[in-house]
Amino acid sequence: MENSKEAILKRCNAMCKNTLMETLEIEFIDFTENSLTARMPVTPKVHQPDGVLHGGASVALAESVGSAGAYIFLDSENFMIRGIEISANHVKSVRDGFVDAVATLIHKGRTTQLWQIKILNSDKELVSLIKLMTITIPAKKS
Repeated sequence: MENSKEAILKRCNAMCKNTLMETLEIEFIDFTENSLTARMPVTPKVHQPDGVLHGGASVALAESVGSAGAYIFLDSENFMIRGIEISANHVKSVRDGFVDAVATLIHKGRTTQLWQIKILNSDKELVSLIKLMTITIPAKKS
């Protein structure tokens, strides 16, 4: 399996097909040795009734990018990733444009991983700060 930046981003974006990530138009756009970044458009589709980005959409973006990060940093052929706890602090609203979610690996244990996800607006201002704990479980063999 090729592990170039382009190949990893292509695999992450392929995972989005027919999922919530596709519905929210989440696109993986960058990868480093300890982080993964995804972008999501802010349109009425992800607004709350008063016309700003819904916190639930931000949390869905954060869990998507954190879980995908755990997936690419682990042996994804033999293990599955599940989010087991998430907490979010929303500090700024966004009405339109794009938000980027940067997931950084804080702790990589044998079974659990701790991720910090910063959601930033187009001016690179903090919109939400989210913490995600994932667990690694054996893949079911078919």
